[in-house]
Amino acid sequence: MIKTYAQHKIENYGLISFNPDDYSRFKFGDNEIAKAFGEELANGFIQAHLSKHPIQQQIVVVSSPYAFIPTATFCLKNHFVSTLNRWLAAHQFPVVQEAKIHRDITYKEDYGELSAEDRLKLIGNDRFHIDRLFLKDKTILFLDDIKITGMHERMILRMIEDYALDNDYFMIYFAELVNKDVHPKIENFLNYHYVSSISDLDDIVASGSFVFNTRVVKYILNYDHAPCSFFLKKQSSAFINELYDLALGNSYHTIEAYQTNLNFIREHLLSNLHKQLHYGN
Repeated sequence: MIKTYAQHKIENYGLISFNPDDYSRFKFGDNEIAKAFGEELANGFIQAHLSKHPIQQQIVVVSSPYAFIPTATFCLKNHFVSTLNRWLAAHQFPVVQEAKIHRDITYKEDYGELSAEDRLKLIGNDRFHIDRLFLKDKTILFLDDIKITGMHERMILRMIEDYALDNDYFMIYFAELVNKDVHPKIENFLNYHYVSSISDLDDIVASGSFVFNTRVVKYILNYDHAPCSFFLKKQSSAFINELYDLALGNSYHTIEAYQTNLNFIREHLLSNLHKQLHYGN
């Protein structure tokens, strides 16, 4: 049995019941906003479903699929789980377990401007993988930040069919586009509402609550080199090292479009290491 829950329903550009600037900052690594979104989503789900029809089976929460670098939804999931666990424990239910959907990604493009048909062409060859035995006799909450065309949901349903899963499921979203007459590019309107250039990342990174995610890494690596190098020179050694290691972990060093900025990062790291050795630090 599959059920869907969305905290916010989007009708059009003028009817968005959450702050688009906050959503954009969330998508680019602001963990404080991820916390607010995750708690709101958990409390909404509890009120709408669990408080009325408690789930008796063990609950497993599954965040949106990723390869090596987590998505922004992964941060939202952490706070969703914390809030949900407090309710479950207070009502003598088992706290949640977690599982990961492993993803074989076949593209590097940002599909936020694409139509449903073009999204299918782009991501249709991706494959999702999950531990079927771990999920046996459990209720699964598939968590994602937004549903625009339903393409990722279709991919998850294909995975469910491929693995012959017979669990009960919830598809849970922070927001859902419910007006199909609105072009899916509204997703990019939300994604880049606050972050319209790489310089807009400065205050997010300096906020003290920044965490890397897939979008941030790809955005930096794919940015025009001159402003990107200016941005990177202002960042800490820890930021540069984490960015580089994450990029390697997702095999971004094999993607031509990312080579210029990755080469700069590598040379920047080696240069700093040489200076540290030279001065005996």
